[in-house]
Amino acid sequence: MTSTSLPDSLIATLPGSSYTDPQIFAQEQEHIFETMWFCVARASELAKPGAFRTVDVGRESILVTRARDNSVRAYFNVCRHRGAKLCTEETGEVKRAFQCPYHAWTYDLNGKLVAAPNLTKMPDVGRTEYGLVSVAVREWLGYVWVCLAENPPSFEEDVIGAVVERLGDVESIERYDVDHLSVGKRIVYDVQANWKLIIENFMECYHCATIHPELTEVLPEFADGYAAQYYVGHGAEFGEEVRGFTVDGSEGLDRIPGVSDEQDRRYYAITVKPQVFINLVPDHVIFHRMYPVAVDRTIVECDWLYLPHVVESGKDVSRSVELFDRVNRQDFEACERTQPGMSSRMYAKGGVLVPSEHHIGAFHDWVGERLGGRSQPPGGQPR
Repeated sequence: MTSTSLPDSLIATLPGSSYTDPQIFAQEQEHIFETMWFCVARASELAKPGAFRTVDVGRESILVTRARDNSVRAYFNVCRHRGAKLCTEETGEVKRAFQCPYHAWTYDLNGKLVAAPNLTKMPDVGRTEYGLVSVAVREWLGYVWVCLAENPPSFEEDVIGAVVERLGDVESIERYDVDHLSVGKRIVYDVQANWKLIIENFMECYHCATIHPELTEVLPEFADGYAAQYYVGHGAEFGEEVRGFTVDGSEGLDRIPGVSDEQDRRYYAITVKPQVFINLVPDHVIFHRMYPVAVDRTIVECDWLYLPHVVESGKDVSRSVELFDRVNRQDFEACERTQPGMSSRMYAKGGVLVPSEHHIGAFHDWVGERLGGRSQPPGGQPR
């Protein structure tokens, strides 16, 4: 990754075209988002059979639903007859089946073709053969993850492994009981920036002292500019006078019972490539999912998760929500300020990563490897 023309303390970034070229984004859709495990929904959104959500994964629309046996199923949201989009709404509920609005081909919750006009007179239309095409699906941490690949990679290695790599073991995240927490707040952000800029921003804290005054008040070590949250097993400690992970450092909400004494008063951040950020604090979990929709636009869906009784009782969660909502908006505004510069002739060969950002170079290498060497670093030499 290090350019021969740079001193050892600096690492070259990706060129500007990596963030602006629609062809590169199309390659990322095909070789990253459509081949890896992709988080699409909170499982509680599919509370009962027939509840569904549609989500764009790469270039494909995916239909996620809960079947009669209470399992979660995922299908390409495409009618097998003429290719019409089966479900046009983002969320909803059906009683027993999905019916195509074009020719009324109808599929049960298991994806089987169960009805169509004149179906009995069309013996060559097999009900299973022409059923919906399924997609691999897993539930973990109370979320639904799908993979469009014909032979999905190991969920344990790619997803759970990313958490283990960060925390040191899977038990550390299990103590937060994320599966059984409730959504206290959801905010959806429409960010006019490339998805990689958002990941790069999340990975480094060189910017924290500049744009995150509230966060550095709560987590003083972040003011030093080093992403200490990326040291294995390390959680950034709350400031001495800070009582909770809130916008003003005031007391938080009920602590999650399983959180250990070592995890108390600490913040942990995890990146699960390609599109999930998980933030852990003693009384809640902040769970981000990115949906890259264009080379210069990314939807970010963020859930604040609390103990069920906290949400059900109507306790005020606004101070904890406001802290990271401000952080998110500060980050996304920075990414949006950066996006236009990616098209500048001054950034055609990219920029540099200073020592506290060197770990971003590993992310750039990972992107290049996923694209099979298709991305080009500064100077045009294959990665």
